[in-house]
Amino acid sequence: MTADPATPSRETPSLRTELLFNLAFLAAGALVLAVVTALLAPIFWHNDLGVALLVLLIAADVGVFIAFGRYLVTRLVTGPMDRLVAATEAVAEGELGRRAPPAGTREFDRLAGSVNRMTERLLDAQSLLVRAEKLASVGRLAAGVAHEVGNPLSAIDNFVEVLRRRGTDADVVAAIEREADRIDVIVRRLLEYARPSAAPRELLDVASVVDGAVGLLEAQGVLRSVTLARTTERRLPAVLGDRAALEQVFVNLLLNAVDAAGSGGRIAVRSGPGPAATRVGAPHAGEPHGEQPGDGATVQVVVEDSGPGVPAAVRDRIFDPFFTTKEPGRGTGLGLAIVQRIVHDHGGRVDVGTGDLGGAGFAVTLPAAAP
Repeated sequence: MTADPATPSRETPSLRTELLFNLAFLAAGALVLAVVTALLAPIFWHNDLGVALLVLLIAADVGVFIAFGRYLVTRLVTGPMDRLVAATEAVAEGELGRRAPPAGTREFDRLAGSVNRMTERLLDAQSLLVRAEKLASVGRLAAGVAHEVGNPLSAIDNFVEVLRRRGTDADVVAAIEREADRIDVIVRRLLEYARPSAAPRELLDVASVVDGAVGLLEAQGVLRSVTLARTTERRLPAVLGDRAALEQVFVNLLLNAVDAAGSGGRIAVRSGPGPAATRVGAPHAGEPHGEQPGDGATVQVVVEDSGPGVPAAVRDRIFDPFFTTKEPGRGTGLGLAIVQRIVHDHGGRVDVGTGDLGGAGFAVTLPAAAP
């Protein structure tokens, strides 16, 4: 997570101080001009040329003061305001990654920061609404599919049992049974995505949850074809969550990493403190606006692989239901959608990028439990 664009790297001066100082300088200049004019007036007043020179001097000084005043107002007031308005209009036109830049004074820095936070929260609210509509649509689809497919699946299971008893080719029966089970799994995962878990939450050590996911896959022999490197920082803060659901998150990410890395590939899992959270919500334009934990400490788990990575062109869609970069028949496109849903339900976010191993890198960031 990046720092607020409107947060200055050094202490900026106050607009009030800048205006008072420069106006005092301007007033002092005007006073000096008045004194000089008063001293020169008796000298130049006796002839037309002198009067003209005196008028020209006064006009030049007034012009200088007007130009300096305009520069002062532009630099301290209208310039920062124009940049702020340009940033907000750009966001309104669809440039969701645009933010108000830092200004030269403390007051405009605070205003820009406030506008940026408001923009983030509006984008988050919009993303949450889109996600809610998506879940509702998928829920209706899942309910319909479960109803329409459930009965035929039960009939297929019965017919498979009949074929087995009649001595039909065992390979054919096994193939029918395997594909029927695959349909059943897809329907169940669809329902699982659409229905958020209501399991009770408990204080968890995320590192131990990752250990459980790795241990489960090691017991199944899934990790034998790859080299797994793990790094865990000590004394990570606890998170409040559902152990089974979070374990499913890391199992899904590890399975994807194994598929991407291939035989002889490498996988790295790092657990450590995450970036300080700044907002609550969902996808990151550019990313898409992914949900973020609220203010406070976070815990982050990064799963990386040495595979081909996720193309930048599809990263905005990688968490959509049924979207997959795998070959037909090798994935349902629901694994990462379920990962994102579970992480979001825990108040966190999941981001995808390029990892240190050259392939995909998935970072799961969860808010630390209140002490």
